[in-house]
Amino acid sequence: MTEQEGQQVPLFSFGVISDVQYADIPDGTSFHGVPRYYRNALVALQRAVSSGWVPAGVEFGIHFGDIVDGFQARDGQEKSEQALSDVLQAFSQLPHPTYHMLGNHCLYNLPRARLNKRLGITPLLDPAAAAEGASYYAFSPHPTWLFVVLDAYDVSLLGWPDSHPRHLQAEALLAQHNPNKEKNSPEGLVGVARRFVKFGGGVSEAQLAWLEQQLQAAKQRSQNVLVCSHLPLLPDTCPPACLLWNYEHVLQLLRQSGVVVATMAGHTHQNGYLVDEAGIHHLVLPAVLETPPGRDAYGTVEVLADRLLLKGVDTCMSAVVKLSAEAVQRQQAVLQRLAAAGAAAALGGDLQEVQQQGFAESAAAAAAAAAGGINGAASAASDLVVEVADEQQQQQHLGKAGAVSAAAAVAEQLQAVNLHAS
Repeated sequence: MTEQEGQQVPLFSFGVISDVQYADIPDGTSFHGVPRYYRNALVALQRAVSSGWVPAGVEFGIHFGDIVDGFQARDGQEKSEQALSDVLQAFSQLPHPTYHMLGNHCLYNLPRARLNKRLGITPLLDPAAAAEGASYYAFSPHPTWLFVVLDAYDVSLLGWPDSHPRHLQAEALLAQHNPNKEKNSPEGLVGVARRFVKFGGGVSEAQLAWLEQQLQAAKQRSQNVLVCSHLPLLPDTCPPACLLWNYEHVLQLLRQSGVVVATMAGHTHQNGYLVDEAGIHHLVLPAVLETPPGRDAYGTVEVLADRLLLKGVDTCMSAVVKLSAEAVQRQQAVLQRLAAAGAAAALGGDLQEVQQQGFAESAAAAAAAAAGGINGAASAASDLVVEVADEQQQQQHLGKAGAVSAAAAVAEQLQAVNLHAS
């Protein structure tokens, strides 16, 4: 079905899955008696990627942490490395990147630096985060969007040497807020105070400053933002013990920015979904680990002109995240600029000249400019490639044909956004 018949064409799409927690050990249960299917988790992941994400044509995947279960570490680091290799091999069935974040079970198995390297996080780090040995980063899968990946264990007893400042900070926080001798226990703690447990964590002041910078930059670029974290950020989307330690500070930054559309998290092993007072959607994904054999727990997300469409499979919930009018307008502004630039390339002029001619005076005009130059310019470029014998000139014309094709794609996306901006 075409968009004219009622179905939008996504700007892009991606796969989501959480808490694979594979281990090459017999099945067991959680501390609460919930069955855990350690070896089947790998089978379920393989099916999610090969039978779900690949046929859906997603551009990338996101795993929300806890890639190998902590019990695997009992058999030594070599077994942890092998289990991680098995899981990464399953993800490699997708011929596109999968983005990862650290969970507590990751840190039970391997050192932070090793995880950053093997999960492909190291090349994504900015210099400050890399120097700290942290694991937070951001990437832009489309000009209209920025994805921010938090390191929820930046301040934690896990993953840092005992003498590290972040370990010492975590130690002090737990001593202040959790009187239990066993710091993994929230016994006696009430409400959101139950989050102060050893298997939790928080973000550092340095990461908060970085997050604020990322959000400000996104606002300047008219980008919408999706925030990813292993630990959930909003009470009532999860049991209190699963919340990020300093979730309030993170939420304050997200709400003040005005550009965050949604957050997504894992860790709880349960579906969760709420919209907060600022209109930010908070989604929490279930665990592959606790999905019985033959069942599934993953989804795909289509990013459309006016919403995000989470298509959950089996035990994974589905959700429609409607974009605010402001979010739609931000997408429109970015695509308008791209359409103007594409029109300039397609018509052989520069961007300033195209803008002066009025091609970018409005979103509709920019789309018309790009679309108007598409057929004729593409045909002309194709004809010239056939006629020109010089190889270098052929490459130049092929480059122009590519620019025209890109302009066409941007114009199509802009026209879709325009339908929902008025």
